[in-house]
Amino acid sequence: MPDRLKRLDVVYQHSPIYFVTACTANRQNLLATEAIHTAFKNFVGSGPTYGAWVGAYVLMPDHLHLFVAIDDQRIRLPAWMKSLKGKVSSELRTAGYIPPYWQKGFFDHVLRSGESYSEKWSYVRNNPVRAGLAKSWKEWPYCGEIFDLEFHNARF
Repeated sequence: MPDRLKRLDVVYQHSPIYFVTACTANRQNLLATEAIHTAFKNFVGSGPTYGAWVGAYVLMPDHLHLFVAIDDQRIRLPAWMKSLKGKVSSELRTAGYIPPYWQKGFFDHVLRSGESYSEKWSYVRNNPVRAGLAKSWKEWPYCGEIFDLEFHNARF
């Protein structure tokens, strides 16, 4: 008999919800503008066409946090993130910023419960407050919710 039991592979549901963080190159302050926010909302608003639903999000000057459900039968998270970064990069180029715009890659974590979603959202929505950019997260103009994801408990 083996010393320890064999671990079962983790099984995720179809269309898992990811918590994603992406940072700008050299932590440049590029993202907290109305033009970038509009481009971001336009891109993620069309997400269901490609199999991606963004829930809550926060754009900080040098990074973004978002929750996204991905239909992995239609698109993979890395491909979707590449498209998102490309859309934002196009807007930055138009505004006259010089690349590079993004750090390579991104951080992602699969959420396993509504409690996990709520805990992470409670933390990230207060980023603007901790950074001294707003007195309340509700005052920060670069956050919101596009789609109500299944795990979402903390309402706007």
